[in-house]
Amino acid sequence: MNKRYKYNDYPSELENMNQILAVIPARLGSKRLPKKNIRKLHGKPLLAYTIDAAKNSRHLNRFVVSTEDIEIAQISQSFSTEVIMRPPKLARDETPTEDVIIDVLEQLRNKEQYVPDIIVLLQPTSPLRTTEDIDNAIVTFLNSLGESLISVTEYDHTPYWALRIEKGVLKPEFIKGSFKRSQDLPKLYRPNGSIFITRVKMFLKYRSFYTNQIIPFIMPRERSIDIDDEFDFSITEFLLKNYEGKNWNQLR
Repeated sequence: MNKRYKYNDYPSELENMNQILAVIPARLGSKRLPKKNIRKLHGKPLLAYTIDAAKNSRHLNRFVVSTEDIEIAQISQSFSTEVIMRPPKLARDETPTEDVIIDVLEQLRNKEQYVPDIIVLLQPTSPLRTTEDIDNAIVTFLNSLGESLISVTEYDHTPYWALRIEKGVLKPEFIKGSFKRSQDLPKLYRPNGSIFITRVKMFLKYRSFYTNQIIPFIMPRERSIDIDDEFDFSITEFLLKNYEGKNWNQLR
């Protein structure tokens, strides 16, 4: 039976290693958008945009697609991508992505004695993220003293203006009294779901990319779409069609 490795098992094995592994999790199920990971977006499967971005990276040593579905595996392989099959129990709606990453790490270690130093999570629902974003995020992380890095984008509308409905009446949630001008409020950022980076030792320690010292990687709004529903998909399709034949990176 395969041993489940813990944080304390890793330090000696990771000495002098500089392997950077990206994991692209792609399960079949999706309640809002059935089969969204392989749904055609402007002529190719949604998943393929993340594969292409990872494939052209200068800093990733290896990247794999984790899936439970044969069709997703075949499509991934058609784009010359390594696939790691995960058990169906790790493809449920409630399955944490962290468990999927641990499964990948365990399979690679048990089968190949391969233990990367750094793990990068690239979710296929962020198709507008570029290779440059990935490489710049990796460099930012390597040049920092942080325990992890998470890509973020500035809020389109400040959450300080949030309202709740109380007995049929709007009430401010955060700012009491008169509303402040937007320029008087501090800038706030939200995770955009595009890039997560940490060292494997830290990931196994926290079981998360949310560590005590998170470095931000700020991305613009137009590259921060995280496809969750039909509206997101349509907006992304429009952007790709509108920029067809142009240099997408320069337009950003």
